[in-house]
Amino acid sequence: MSNTPIVYVVDDDIGVRKALSFLLVSAGLNVRVYESAKAFLDEVQDPGRCCIVTDVRMPGIDGLEFIRRLHGRGLNVPVVVMTGHADIPLAVEAMKVGAIDFLEKPFREDRFLEVVRFALVCDEKSVRKNQELLRTQARLQSLSQRERQVLDGLVAGKANKMIAHELNISIRTVEIHRSNVMSKMEAKSLSELIRMALFLEVATGN
Repeated sequence: MSNTPIVYVVDDDIGVRKALSFLLVSAGLNVRVYESAKAFLDEVQDPGRCCIVTDVRMPGIDGLEFIRRLHGRGLNVPVVVMTGHADIPLAVEAMKVGAIDFLEKPFREDRFLEVVRFALVCDEKSVRKNQELLRTQARLQSLSQRERQVLDGLVAGKANKMIAHELNISIRTVEIHRSNVMSKMEAKSLSELIRMALFLEVATGN
C-alpha cells in the first residue's frame, strides 16, 4: 500500500462521484470512487492512509451502517458524511458513531477541500500514534518479568524502598532493575517512563 494518502468517495450518484473526483484530482489529491458502501467493503481490505467521504443516505448500506462496519473491521479511518438539508439529524447521528465531520449539500468547493484536508491530517496523526504504540509495546515486551514488576510499582507511584519490600529484594536490586527499565524503554526521565506506561494502558485498555 502506497504511503500517499487516498480520498475514497462513496456515493450512489454518478454525477456526485465525477464532480468530487475532478475537484480532488485538481487539488492534487489521489481519489478512488465507489458507487456503494458494499462495493468499497468488498474491494478494500487495507485502505492505507486515507479519509472516506460518503453520502449518509444510500441504497443498501447507508452511511451510519458503513461507519459501524468499518469499525467492526478495526478500520478507524476518518469519515466525512455528506447530507441533504433534511438529513442533519442523521448526520449528527453519524458523528456520534464516529464520523469526524459532515457536509451539507450543496457545499462550496473550498469548504469541501478544507474538510478533506483536515480529515487527512487526522489520519496522519492516527498513523503516528499507532507507530508509537507499536514501538512502545515492543520495548515493553523486552522487559523481564521482574523489570515489569518494578515498572508497575513505579507507575503506581511507589518509592524504591516500598517496591523492594513488596518484591522481597534489596533496594539496590530495585535500582538496577529501574535503570534497566529506563534503558530498555528509552525513557529519559521517570515522568517520560510513566507517560509511556499510561499511554499503553489507555491505548490497549489494559
